[in-house]
This record gives sequence, C-alpha cells and structure tokens, in this order.
Amino acid sequence: MANPLSRFRLPGLLLAGALAYGTVGYLLIERWSLLDSFYMTITTISTVGFSEVHPLDTAGRLFTSTLIIGGVGTMLYAFGVFAETLSEGHFIEYRRMRRVRRRIDGMRGHFIVCGYGRIGTRIVTEFEEVRRDYVVVDNNPEAIGRLKVEDRVHIEGDAAAEDILLAAGIARAKGLISAVDSDERSVYITLAARALNPDLYIVARAGQPASIRRLELAGADRVVSPYLMAGHRIAEVALRPALVDVLDNLQHGNSENGVQELLVGPTCPLIGKSVREAGLLSGKSGRLLAVRRAEGTLLSHPDTQDLVLSEGDLVVILGTNQQLAAAAAVFE
Repeated sequence: MANPLSRFRLPGLLLAGALAYGTVGYLLIERWSLLDSFYMTITTISTVGFSEVHPLDTAGRLFTSTLIIGGVGTMLYAFGVFAETLSEGHFIEYRRMRRVRRRIDGMRGHFIVCGYGRIGTRIVTEFEEVRRDYVVVDNNPEAIGRLKVEDRVHIEGDAAAEDILLAAGIARAKGLISAVDSDERSVYITLAARALNPDLYIVARAGQPASIRRLELAGADRVVSPYLMAGHRIAEVALRPALVDVLDNLQHGNSENGVQELLVGPTCPLIGKSVREAGLLSGKSGRLLAVRRAEGTLLSHPDTQDLVLSEGDLVVILGTNQQLAAAAAVFE
C-alpha cells in the first residue's frame, strides 16, 4: 500500500499553482508588495471573508474573479481528497502495514504460509500454539478480511509472485507451506520459492494424487494430500486408538512430556561424535527414539549401536520439556 500522503501530490501541485498565479497576478496588476499579494491570494482562495488588502481597480477585480473560480475549486478538491482519505481509513491501514512490515523484517527462521483457507487457518493456529513465527500470504478478499480481524501477520498478494515472497522474508525463512486449493498454483509457488531460496524447506498440499509427483519435481521437500492423510488417520484411529491418543498427547496435549526433532547442522558441535559421546544415551537429554540419516535412512534403534552423528542427520528425542530444552542446547 502506497503512502496516503502521495494522494495529496496532485492537490498540492494545484494549490501551489493557484498561490503562485494569485501572488504574481497581484504583483503585476496591482503593483502590491509580495506579502500583500500572497496574503490577498490566501484570503481569496480560502474564502475566509476578510476585506481587501487594498482597493481593487477593474483589472484587479476581474483577476480576483478568475482566482476565486480556480483557487476555490482547487481548495475544495484538496479538502475532498483529505476527507476521503480520512473516512476510508487509509492512514490507519498504512500504519498497520508499516507495523506488519517491521515485524516481518525482524523475523528469522519463520514459516511462510501460502493460502488462508480452512487448512491454512489450522496451520497458523498450530504455529501460534507452539509460538512459531509465520507470515501468511493470500490475495482472497475474504481471507484478508479475516486476517485483519484476527490481527495475524500477513501480506496481501499472489504467493507465486517473487516480489511478494521477498516481502515475506523468504531469504530468511526456514520453510514455506503451500496450502492453496489449486494444485497448479501450488506448483508455481513451489517453483518460485525454490528459485529464490534453494535451501528452503517446502511443504506443499496436493488436492489430487497425480499432483504429488509434479510438486516433488517442482522442488517440494514434502507433499501432503489431505484426503490420503485423512484416510490414514481414520484407519489409525479405528485400528490403534490408544496409540493415536498417546501420540496426540505428546504432540498437542498438556503433558509435561513431548517429542522433539533436532537437526545436526553444519556448525553443530556433535558432528563426528557417537550418540554415547554426545550424551544422548545418558537420560539427561531425554530418550533417543530414532535417527534419520541425511540420505533418508531411518534408524529406529540408534541406542543399540555406536552411531556417529553426521551433518544433516535428524535426531528424534522423547522427554520432558526440561530435557528437550537441554538437548536443544547441546545441538546449538
């Protein structure tokens, strides 16, 4: 959104022209001083009703008539633009957007959520529960209206546009989630995001099973089909309801225990150390559940071997909040 003051560029130029026209006219026609000419022009176009500075001759009166017609019309136009800008809330909206821009500029390692439909809304709710920074990108008027009412950080625009993604801080983001309801748009969003940030973690929604492969080729790290996931979830609840309850409680419940995944980054001090040397088997950092190698191999019993950690490994730990915090501190 442009600065509301830019709306006054034309009225300002017209007012300046009217002031110059009146001041120069009185200087040349009536031979008044610069101050008297300027003051007479101001009182004329503002219609305050003051008397004339000096008596006017016929030429002066004719000139004043033209100044009234042009100057007063310009003044009324300027007041109209100001009233419209004020009544439509342009100043308030501009201040809100400036505040949102400052919040986005201060974000690091956040997620960009493209699409604020039913799925996008739920994703944002989950992020807020775990206090994860996010930026929503959408151009649907209904979604934008809800985002404003809910006071959630968002940018209005096409999520496939590079300038919009850059404004959302894609260069500093940890990941992007494409939750739009069009598989075609999701492919374009994924392509644009991958081109702007090759290291970005991208999760894309696929409405049709045939679109899963297309999104993977476009650069998505993970592709989720809501229909396949819903079917899998329903089957799990029917076959293993207790296990589902335990996992849900660990991830979303009020239990003091939880599950955390920690990435062995390029600066992690644990690179080249075994899980024993890293202290992951001592119990102080929780229970080591699994390690996923960088190439994708999943080791579900890493505590039974002298496993050496490498860059790109993903470690899954079960423990209390204090234990998980301690484990995160070790990885950092």
